[in-house]
Amino acid sequence: MHDLVIRGGTVIDGTGSEARTADVAIDDGHIVDVGNLSREQGRETIDADGLLVTPGWVDIHTHYDGQATWDEVLAPSSWHGVTSLVMGNCGVGFAPARPDRHDWLIGLMEGVEDIPGTALAEGMTWGWESFPQYLDALADRKWTVDVGTQVAHGAVRAYVMGDRGAHNEPASPEDIETMKAIVKEALSAGALGFSTSRTIAHLAIDGEPVPGTFAAEDELFGIGSALGELGTGVFELAPAGVAGEDISLPAKEVDWMRRLSVACGRPVTFAMLQVDSAPDLWRELLDTSLAAVAEGADLWPQVAARATGLLSGHYATLCLFEGIPAYQALKAKNLSDAELLAALRQPAVRASIVSWEPQGGAAARMEDAYRNTYILGSPPDYEPGPERSLAHMAAASGRSPLDVAYDAMLEDDGQALLYVPILNYSSGNLDPAREMLLHPRAAAGLGDGGAHCGVICDSSQPTFMLTHWTRDRTRGDKLPLELMVKKQTHDTAMLYGLTDRGTLETGKVADVNIIDYENLQLGTPKIVADLPAGGRRLVQDATGYVATIKSGVTTFDGGKDTGKRPGVLLRGAR
Repeated sequence: MHDLVIRGGTVIDGTGSEARTADVAIDDGHIVDVGNLSREQGRETIDADGLLVTPGWVDIHTHYDGQATWDEVLAPSSWHGVTSLVMGNCGVGFAPARPDRHDWLIGLMEGVEDIPGTALAEGMTWGWESFPQYLDALADRKWTVDVGTQVAHGAVRAYVMGDRGAHNEPASPEDIETMKAIVKEALSAGALGFSTSRTIAHLAIDGEPVPGTFAAEDELFGIGSALGELGTGVFELAPAGVAGEDISLPAKEVDWMRRLSVACGRPVTFAMLQVDSAPDLWRELLDTSLAAVAEGADLWPQVAARATGLLSGHYATLCLFEGIPAYQALKAKNLSDAELLAALRQPAVRASIVSWEPQGGAAARMEDAYRNTYILGSPPDYEPGPERSLAHMAAASGRSPLDVAYDAMLEDDGQALLYVPILNYSSGNLDPAREMLLHPRAAAGLGDGGAHCGVICDSSQPTFMLTHWTRDRTRGDKLPLELMVKKQTHDTAMLYGLTDRGTLETGKVADVNIIDYENLQLGTPKIVADLPAGGRRLVQDATGYVATIKSGVTTFDGGKDTGKRPGVLLRGAR
């Protein structure tokens, strides 16, 4: 008698093998058999006839470092079938932490990842100083998902070097040795890797670049040697030039990453996106990463399933109207959501906003915004054609772009959003993203769950991988369903050494998604005020997840939280 038998589903096991009809048996949180198990009985049985049965998604790029200390659900990621996640990315985190650095670390996270500092200050109860103590604090908690984390360069540098580290002064040999020792201690205690950031797009709340942004090679290689000596951990980073701030830098970054990976014998994964200033540079970086493998390097460009898109709305951080004096005056009144909506529905208020005519440089900026801002819609369209831009819709209807935007943003009681793709959309479609996903060295990631609370909501990418790429795309070729499952299960798990999960095979952790594929659908992003201290964030749900099972326990049933918390801290590679 098995604990659970999932019967008759279309199994896509994460290995890349073709879909097949099979049963899955689970005991003690692990898969014990996959196949024709008609003679096997279960204490619980799920009829999966007509449904997809896949491994749970393994999301390697999140920022729940603070949220994990107070929140058991870790949504939106858990709403999208994620059963294991990795946080501590991009060089920001909360350990090690001297007692007088708590506010500074919160400001660093707030600035880089747009997580409200008031929510972090209210929600976190600091009970650690060292990284092992941080892991101990996490180990006392349970979640809907398993949680792994990395030790962040920003926190380590400030802990060792104080203000010198925080202000990006050069590290001495003694500083480097001390940082190496701390990273080695963190890895030994269970950190899954080390992360850093080198892009000037990542700034603390005070405007200072993340500590480590300008770190010299002796510092990077010195810290990286900790991974090599222990034979464990991933070196993760947001490289210089990743956001297009200097297109001469990415190739130089890949060069030292290649040499670092060879020197320490460990994987290096780095964020890679298409940038408007060099729209074909990503191809060169992918080819260089593949060539580096022949030299003994283990480079994994980390790519996104869609454009990095800013969301513009009345309750978001970004709003198309923010430069309009009449709108500024309205927002300055600090109205409640209901009061703001009522005001926006008044004809006189509308006229004062849509009649605005920008002058000088503002006119050129707004014209560009009108061309590159799209109606997101419901369900959301993440590969909009030019016909969905404000400029095109205005021209087609004989109205002004502001008039079109005003109506669009009033929908859904003022919650409706506009979409502004800023990376991965230079060609006006997702063909480059498709090519990236097909590359053998590309790791699927960059969803940023838990971060960018007021302007980006990309943690829904695991669902988008299925809905858009395997079923719904109309503006180009699709991708195989088996590949899209493998990319976010087996492949992401293997990169981080989580070899006990990621496939539906005997002996693996029983992390399973049961999906109504034909009806799987992304919800519309919306702003909610559910963070501590009333903090706001963008969230996005999905329909079509019949069940999500973590270690043999159903955590979401029909998209509803069951209240069960089988998720634990992942200490080190498996």
